[in-house]
Amino acid sequence: MKPRISMITLGVENLQRSIRFYEQGLGLPRMESPPEVAFFTLQGTWLGLYGREALARDAGVSGRAGGFPGFSLAHNVGSEGEVDEVMAQAALAGARVTKPAEKTSWGGYAGYFSDPDGYLWEVAHNPAFWVGPADEDP
Repeated sequence: MKPRISMITLGVENLQRSIRFYEQGLGLPRMESPPEVAFFTLQGTWLGLYGREALARDAGVSGRAGGFPGFSLAHNVGSEGEVDEVMAQAALAGARVTKPAEKTSWGGYAGYFSDPDGYLWEVAHNPAFWVGPADEDP
């Protein structure tokens, strides 16, 4: 297997609410897609939004929600100020800040928010590990 994640698909309770959050609130560029799903381009991958029950059926598992999903998504940025900007943008879009941005034990600066369906996003600046476009430095 070649190491790559092509798409991250989130099972959501209310597709229109989640589309508004990601498209209007966070400003992610939305792609053309059928009405039962929404796709957004992320540099090098896609984010998909699909009804939680429909996604569970597609995967052959139960769609019952509850508690910590066992993973978080990360958005690495080039500076501490950019972490604060993204965290504020997410909060204005309706995210719940679960951990305000602060200095970390690993030498960076990070915070967490959860989207309308409780998916956790870490927004981080790690001076030793910049993940951005190939032609962009922190």
